Parts: sequence; structure tokens; C-alpha cells
Amino acid sequence: MSKDKQEVAKPKTEKVEKPEKVEKPEKVEKPAKVEKPEKTEKKKKQEKGVFSLYKIENDKVTRLRPACERCGPGYFMADHANRYTCGHCGFTRYKPSE
Repeated sequence: MSKDKQEVAKPKTEKVEKPEKVEKPEKVEKPAKVEKPEKTEKKKKQEKGVFSLYKIENDKVTRLRPACERCGPGYFMADHANRYTCGHCGFTRYKPSE
């Protein structure tokens, strides 16, 4: 090896001082626990899936929601507050006002 390669100047590294330890703040006392009111009864969840579309009485099956007039049987309409809506084609049928 030649001297040029051996005499490559290395950059001088300065020693970095570590920061002083930061003191942790004193522990803050937590306020006394507040009593929670008694739990009320939970609402009954609506049935999901096929169980919400049919009703079985005396070995007879009845449909609870109407089928879409455009798409035919097999496409149930969604039940909203004032209308029935088909999710497949977008057909809307309004409920009769009371």
C-alpha cells in the first residue's frame, strides 16, 4: 500500500456531553373516586340476517318486508321510517301516511 492511502485524514469527532438528568415532577394526587350511577337495562338488539326477514307461525312462513317490484322475489326492500327502499336497484315505495 502506498503512503497516500494510509495517511487519509480522519475527521476529528468531538465528544458530546450527555444532557443532565431531568427531574420528574412530583406525583399529583388524584381526586377521590366519584360514585357512578346504577346501570340501566340495555336495549334489546335487533335481529340480523334472515331472522329479521321471515316470521314462522304454526308451520307457515310469512315475509315481514315486501319484495322489490322491479327486481322480483328474493330482493327484500329496506324498512325506513317513511319508505321502503330496494338496495339492488334503488326503487323507493313510500309508506301510506297515517
